[in-house]
Amino acid sequence: MSILRLEDLKQYSDRLRTRDGTALNVRFVEPRDTEEFQHYVRSLSTRSRYNRFFGAISELPQGLLHDFLRVGEGERFTIVATMMVDGFEAIVAEARYAFHAETATLEFGLSVDDRWHGHGIATALMKNLECRAAALGAEHMFGDTLRSNDAMVSLARKAGFAFVNHPDDWKLVRFDKEISVAPKDIPCASWRLAALSRQADSPSATA
Repeated sequence: MSILRLEDLKQYSDRLRTRDGTALNVRFVEPRDTEEFQHYVRSLSTRSRYNRFFGAISELPQGLLHDFLRVGEGERFTIVATMMVDGFEAIVAEARYAFHAETATLEFGLSVDDRWHGHGIATALMKNLECRAAALGAEHMFGDTLRSNDAMVSLARKAGFAFVNHPDDWKLVRFDKEISVAPKDIPCASWRLAALSRQADSPSATA
């Protein structure tokens, strides 16, 4: 069962910054984002879509699109990073993660709009995902990427991930990082509070 109060998703939004200081709002995807999210996927370059979804698609199939929009179902979550562009809120990056309680791991994947590469958005999003992993009680977080995806490999390496062979597909490589931050030390305020709440509700917590 999720530790999150999913009836009020806005409380889990985070304010981040790009490398040049531009404000980024990171929040859970909402039903109102359906068309904009699909537009975001269509606007990615062919290579970026292939790197993200491991296949030659031009848009998300309806079933997968609906899966992305179901926040919290099966402990799977989709977040979008948005910024104001020409007076409108535009999606410039996304990430999807799943918490596996039985192994205390968080699995994730992400993408950034090609027009916003080089602005530090992926780095900021990765750090935010570490906060979310720690809050959920993950002891490791990991992702899979194509061996040919130099940008993702470089990002993961700079973020301190270790690389191992993928167990099922030679075209992929897996990167893994231990999460050892205590709830009170989580740098993202909303996720620090969620972690402390989870700790307080734990059967092993003492008065």
